Amino acid sequence: MKKFILMFAAAALLGSYSASAQDVKAKKAEVKKAKTSKQLPKVDGVGLFVENETIDYGTINQGANGAREFVITNNGTQPLIITNAIGSCGCTVPTFPKEPILPGKTAVIGVKYDTNRVGPFQKTVTITSNATSGNSKILTIKGTVNAKAAEAPKS
Repeated sequence: MKKFILMFAAAALLGSYSASAQDVKAKKAEVKKAKTSKQLPKVDGVGLFVENETIDYGTINQGANGAREFVITNNGTQPLIITNAIGSCGCTVPTFPKEPILPGKTAVIGVKYDTNRVGPFQKTVTITSNATSGNSKILTIKGTVNAKAAEAPKS
């Protein structure tokens, strides 16, 4: 009988420990979600929120990797559809998701600048979508490309 009572008490303690461990995991998940999901303005309809509308390359070397990414979030209640992304010149090539971005989800608008062009630059990418706030959004890239140092002649 004592063994039965001890086993019952151990099972009860283990069950309450398991439940409290699940509560702790759930609370940690809530905290993590709150930290990662910034308080975005909510939109009734289709939302298009860009984390950073300008990317500053800073000073980079000629021929360096010119690829960067804009992170976008659908902060609305309906799917966001990006229909086009156009660079302001041939030196700026954007890419965009072809599938709808569901409410609360994020996606990436890629942009690649031709870093063989030396000097300061400021270019735009125009995003066309079905967003409720307006069907276009202008994103900017800027920076300066330094020329490669001249190679010493081989002797």
